[in-house]
Amino acid sequence: MNGPEIHVGFAPGLHLFVPHARRRGATAVVTDGVSTLGHVVESLGVPLTEVGALVVDGREVPVSHVPRADETVQVRAVARPQHVPGAPLRFLLDVHLGTLARRLRLLGVDTAYESTDIGDPALAARSAAEKRVMLSRDRGLLRRRELWAGAYVYSTRPDDQLHDVLDRFRPELHPWTRCTACNGLLRDATKDEVAEQLEHGTHRTYDVFARCGDCGRAYWKGAHHDQLEAIVERALAGYADRS
Repeated sequence: MNGPEIHVGFAPGLHLFVPHARRRGATAVVTDGVSTLGHVVESLGVPLTEVGALVVDGREVPVSHVPRADETVQVRAVARPQHVPGAPLRFLLDVHLGTLARRLRLLGVDTAYESTDIGDPALAARSAAEKRVMLSRDRGLLRRRELWAGAYVYSTRPDDQLHDVLDRFRPELHPWTRCTACNGLLRDATKDEVAEQLEHGTHRTYDVFARCGDCGRAYWKGAHHDQLEAIVERALAGYADRS
């Protein structure tokens, strides 16, 4: 690039994406004089899904702004909670986020999940077709223009991932209403309706059941219920603390 030189600084929350040399104050960046500011920011490593505002010399500009010489740019992180306009809030997760998908479904959040690697183009197309927020740790996927909306998942730990998604988007929670296997809605079921899925001990011990309206999977308060209940209680308590 042999175009205008600008000065770019990043909010601390975005330092993960940029080299150490660019984490202190505004550093010089030589542009080509044609590319948009959005393109420049992405070329420096930050997906636009993580950018809340671009501020040039004190005024907010769109990602389509073409930088001019000596401009000072502040790249801010997404404000929380983040509002995603244009559709009901629902998510799409890639193959690496299966545990997070099950936990979001446990909380009643509409969450699609691809259990096999169908490739970035197909994921981006599904995000657009179904108007779902793409959650991923794949920065390349989050840069795809076809995405409806997206967000980077910052942690590799499921507990932290769930906390981050709930803190960022504040989806409505309706625990115990979705199938953790397929995302379908649950309905009350009698023991007779789910009898073929029950082992003898379960059939004898439990009397309250639910069944997925899509895949037919049966649910009851089994051996792992306390662990699941703890996840739900922590999520609900976190919402109460912020209200």
